[in-house]
Amino acid sequence: MSQAIQVLLVDDSPLVLDLLQRGLALDSSIQVVGTAKSGQEALMKVNTLSPQVMTLDVEMPGMNGVDVLRHIMPVKPLPVVMVSALTKRGQQITLDALEAGAVDFVTKPSAEEGVGFDDMILELRTKIKIARMAKVAHWKGKNPPPTASGPDLHLQQTPEWIVAIGASTGGTDAVREILTRLPSAIPPVVITQHMPARFTAMFANRLNEICRIRVKEAEDGEALQAGTAYLAPGGFQFSIHRVQGRLIARVYAGPKVNGHCPSVDVLMHSVAETMGNHAVGVMLTGMGGDGAEGMLNMKQQGAVNIAQNEETCVIFGMPKVAWEKGAVEELVPLPRMAETIVGILEKQGL
Repeated sequence: MSQAIQVLLVDDSPLVLDLLQRGLALDSSIQVVGTAKSGQEALMKVNTLSPQVMTLDVEMPGMNGVDVLRHIMPVKPLPVVMVSALTKRGQQITLDALEAGAVDFVTKPSAEEGVGFDDMILELRTKIKIARMAKVAHWKGKNPPPTASGPDLHLQQTPEWIVAIGASTGGTDAVREILTRLPSAIPPVVITQHMPARFTAMFANRLNEICRIRVKEAEDGEALQAGTAYLAPGGFQFSIHRVQGRLIARVYAGPKVNGHCPSVDVLMHSVAETMGNHAVGVMLTGMGGDGAEGMLNMKQQGAVNIAQNEETCVIFGMPKVAWEKGAVEELVPLPRMAETIVGILEKQGL
């Protein structure tokens, strides 16, 4: 007997999820391995569960079905069957979803159209089996064309993970060592390096010339993108926030924190509150203890934190304080830092 098709169900309605799960369970060739009630949860579970097929609700609050496809297909393509409502908007989004990589779709039960639940489940089972054989690998790295579904759609992918780096004395060389070794396919990297105003832009430009990833000074209001490192501008505080499903940089003139502007603590606290357990924290060489509390907050939210070891630090201050507070899981030599970061992300299926 062949192995059952492993399916992830995505719908914002718990009732619909329960009905779909019960209906699909009647077919022994299909196994529901997980459910998700939002687009963000779907992105996470695609990575953790690696389903063979996903069913995806067309209309969901926040991140709708097309948004989810635009995130998943260029990064980790898999066969998707859309579950569509028979509304004008639902139909339009369904067409957009097909253009964005969905294999097929079924319509939800509708008394007006004479579509019953049993009919829909039977059709869904059939299309799941067909989707399992579909070839979708060509969507890897491909951005679908823009659509007219509404202003809430964005071509740029909303990152699932982030790497946050803090550094001070000796940090420019340490940051350079790490960024030049990172692959281009990396989640956004956000960096607070204690540095005066006007120097950070020059530093970012020089790094951009020698790195495979893009490196730039962070700008207030810009959406963070994968494959890019954002450096806090000197004289400004730098934090990240989620706005309408997107990760947004906030750069603002604020008071010094721990004697610094920009402050590592400001960045790390924002990462903790915004990303939860989808973050990697990195503490590099530097004097004092800026960033230790923020890193501890990150760890308490489930992030994975590492710090530069004493032997390779110019000053073993900031990493030491973070380590002593229990905010760091491992002390890593600088030459191994980039590969350690990549290894952490690979364990998450990124």
